[in-house]
Amino acid sequence: MNDLTDIQKKFVNYVETILSSNRLSHSYLIEMGDSSFEFPLVLLFVKMILCPKNVYKCQNLNCQECNVCQLIDEGVFPDLEVIEADGVQIKKNQLINLKEEFQNHSLLGTRRVYIIKDAEKLNPASSNTILKFLEEPENGIIAILLTKNRYQVLDTILSRCQVLSLVDSSMITDIDEKIENFISYLIQGDELFIRYKEILEFIPDKSEAKRVFDIVEQIFTQYLSGSLKSMNDFSAFKECSSENILEYITIIEEEIPKLMYNVNYKLWLDSIFSRFVEVN
Repeated sequence: MNDLTDIQKKFVNYVETILSSNRLSHSYLIEMGDSSFEFPLVLLFVKMILCPKNVYKCQNLNCQECNVCQLIDEGVFPDLEVIEADGVQIKKNQLINLKEEFQNHSLLGTRRVYIIKDAEKLNPASSNTILKFLEEPENGIIAILLTKNRYQVLDTILSRCQVLSLVDSSMITDIDEKIENFISYLIQGDELFIRYKEILEFIPDKSEAKRVFDIVEQIFTQYLSGSLKSMNDFSAFKECSSENILEYITIIEEEIPKLMYNVNYKLWLDSIFSRFVEVN
């Protein structure tokens, strides 16, 4: 890891936390910069998921003992598919072929991974196809979508992925006091219903709830990776385990997509608050 930048080391640290806590999501969207080193780092992520020797525990994250890592390095691992744009777009038939291929069982392990490069190049037809794949994830299939700008990816796709970042500019350095208070209420659990009126004034509708919970998820993620300098002394986090924070991230990822449907906002808020209370 000596050649990694700080942000890349934090990315790896966060992935280690996910794996050691057995909290692997079924889909990730990774925001990339322009560095040519970043795709090999994504492949390292894949090896950390698939390596039977636990590559993240190996010296310098370099497993030299299993054929899985060797085949990934050689670009011929059968349980890894990489989709790139066919011309200027990623086309529907590419994803149909991917779905048909992934109907088969894993050849060498228990998991299969597909990577979609430049996810912002998904056209309407291919976006709809991959959305169905993300909405009904099969056990053992992990999606990794790559983009240089998460905001160019459809909201419906973005909301179904856990967002990770290799871009320094996306790091949250200045946290609003209201966001900080809200996080404190989430972690404390019971405060959510005690402060219900105050919270409703802060997040009065679905669109604002999505915005706020997106920020909160980023904060939780960055805190786990050790990159959230502005909140390292935040007392609420000191009594909160990594496992709980990962559970909070899971709750947000599962509940936010429901906002897109015709749900009663206050009932939705009650539901997500109740899940946070249960964790505590």
